[in-house]
Amino acid sequence: MGERKKRPGRPWAPPKGASAEVISLVQMVRSWIDEAGLSVRDIHSRLTPEHFADGRVADLRRLRIHLSGEDLTWDVVEAVADVCFPDEPAHQALGRVREARALWDKAQSAPTLVAVDGQVVVSPRELIEEKERTIQVYRDLVRARQAYETSEQGRQQALRIASMLFLVLGQAQAKVAELSRRIDARTGVGVYSPDPTRALQPQLKRARDQEARLSAQLERAVSQRDEAQRIADLAARRVQMLEAYLLDIGQQPLVSDAGDLAVISADAVVHDVPGEDSALDQFDEILARTDDALDREQEAVRDAADDLGVVAEPHDSSDARIIAGSVFPHPRSSAGDSSPELFRTTLNNSYGLDDDVAVLRERLALAEKDRHKTAVSLQQSLLPKELEQPDDLRIAATYQPGDSDAGGDWYDVVSLGAGRTAFVIGDVMGRGVRAAAAMGQLRAAVRAYARLDLPPHEVIQLLDGLAAEIAASQIATCVYAVHDPHGGQLVYASAGHLPILVRDEDGTVRRAEDPTGAPLGTGGWRHASGSIGLPPGSTAVLYTDGLVERRDRDIDESVAVLERTLAGVQGTPGDICATLLRTLGADAYLEDDIAVLALQHPTRTGADAELFVHAALDLGGGVETAPRARRFARNTLASWRLPAGTCDLGVLAASELVANALQHGTPPVGLRLRRTDRRLIIEVTDADDHLPRRRQAGPADEAGRGMSVIAAIASSWGSRRDSGGGKAVWCELPLGG
Repeated sequence: MGERKKRPGRPWAPPKGASAEVISLVQMVRSWIDEAGLSVRDIHSRLTPEHFADGRVADLRRLRIHLSGEDLTWDVVEAVADVCFPDEPAHQALGRVREARALWDKAQSAPTLVAVDGQVVVSPRELIEEKERTIQVYRDLVRARQAYETSEQGRQQALRIASMLFLVLGQAQAKVAELSRRIDARTGVGVYSPDPTRALQPQLKRARDQEARLSAQLERAVSQRDEAQRIADLAARRVQMLEAYLLDIGQQPLVSDAGDLAVISADAVVHDVPGEDSALDQFDEILARTDDALDREQEAVRDAADDLGVVAEPHDSSDARIIAGSVFPHPRSSAGDSSPELFRTTLNNSYGLDDDVAVLRERLALAEKDRHKTAVSLQQSLLPKELEQPDDLRIAATYQPGDSDAGGDWYDVVSLGAGRTAFVIGDVMGRGVRAAAAMGQLRAAVRAYARLDLPPHEVIQLLDGLAAEIAASQIATCVYAVHDPHGGQLVYASAGHLPILVRDEDGTVRRAEDPTGAPLGTGGWRHASGSIGLPPGSTAVLYTDGLVERRDRDIDESVAVLERTLAGVQGTPGDICATLLRTLGADAYLEDDIAVLALQHPTRTGADAELFVHAALDLGGGVETAPRARRFARNTLASWRLPAGTCDLGVLAASELVANALQHGTPPVGLRLRRTDRRLIIEVTDADDHLPRRRQAGPADEAGRGMSVIAAIASSWGSRRDSGGGKAVWCELPLGG
């Protein structure tokens, strides 16, 4: 076919109130018509019923309305594309339709604009619907938060009650043993004394009954604690999803105002009181009080579960015969059975049925597996999908969840600019969703604090305060380190974490020996920074306690094994992580999760070494400083055989940064140039610690444009205060290829 002659379409104005997406889509469709050299009448004459889902072709007037953007349908868009380009190759036709479909989908989600009193506004109906959706989300968020706090407080209350019952149960068992000894002593003498013995028998029977009831009550408290934990985990996930939705639409989640629940005091434990029946009376009183408290907490947790729309696990032994051990209603007992069979979950159960125990264990195992999977999924979703890879280092990391449950281990890598990189690894104490959620908040905070380019101990200090705000009872260990290629060192601060290990090129392993501060969340500790060298050919390893902590081995012994393994390991950082995990038994059953972060400073030779070079000049101050800086920059960059355009931009950047330091800083001034395989870095230091900022210079101003020039020519720029005083201002220029 010959090439179609393009002809301009009729002037077109978008319908009033059309969204930007609709306007763009209509313009695209009309450009197709112009490109095909057709008129709307031509298009109409070539449409067939097969082009439309309802099998009907609109009349010409209606087609013109569609193509103006009013009531445009997807059928019309596809039909026009088919008519305008009937012989187009399949891949081109598919690309054209995909581009149009993207605009169509955006147009469908965009708010409808209508004209009101001459003004184009969003449709009131859609505004009301959106407002109602947002209000409903807020309501759901309030309910989810209340459910979390109620169930969490219920868990803490059940734990306190269980701890107290455990102590009281021990006292009750001691009372039973005491009464049994007294009866045995009296029946074993030569002269039998029936009256005192007869008087002790009811007390012994009562004490044994209380022992069994306390045992069942303790089991109930533990069960309610676990159920409250389950509901709290579900509520925490619901809160996170709802808060994320609100933030996505530009709304701020509300602050919770839930109150505290009553606490069972620790003085409820039985104390020695004169009289044979005094302790037994206190046992009865404690049973009554804890039963009432557990009833209240059980009802509160069930209400929380109802608010979440989940089913709470009942635990009601009011109709059960008391049998020492864990008591559950028989799975096949009917709901209305007034005397249900009972079975025990203990292995030496002579009253129960093995099949029933197996069913219960299977149910518990499935529930635990589901909870474990949820916690692990949340944990891994909060870890970085890919690690940032700095120019000078090679990095790899691995995470392995524990077999018992997911924990709060995390790691991250943050580029700080000018070739500097921050590394962090930490461990939130605890298990499950709560630990993973706390970990996610700490990791996000680390990334935010790292962007401030503060010294490591200041970052740890900020994290310490934040950890106390996240959860007063949650503590975490953490080490935060920064690598600066100019100094060839890792500067770090540790909050209760295991030491960084560095393997030199000759196989020598060194520990970061500077003092370790208290864990995050403890408060009141002044942290400090330390340093350890990371020369070319060396490898540093950061790890969590899951790698070296074992029940059957002292942790110092495990760290020594880790050091010996690291001394002999070879390969990439990924190979090193895998070898460490394998050697320290991470492929066996693990109670704790493991995170390992390895960073390698490779030795570069030959042509590769020419891509990683640096130079520095102390400029001092005075009138000759700026010309010296320009000459040094020009000669150095030329010797590195950089493209002429890059050399010119590098000299300009060095000149502007030095001029800014001379005008606003304090001598001495220093200039550093560094190139990698990916970028050219220009850095200027001076003794003043006031950081520069971009100014909006007026047309008549003779100064104030230096940092604006830097921002215009550089791919990135920034500044930081040096720990020894003064500041450094830097910029980066990309290198092609």
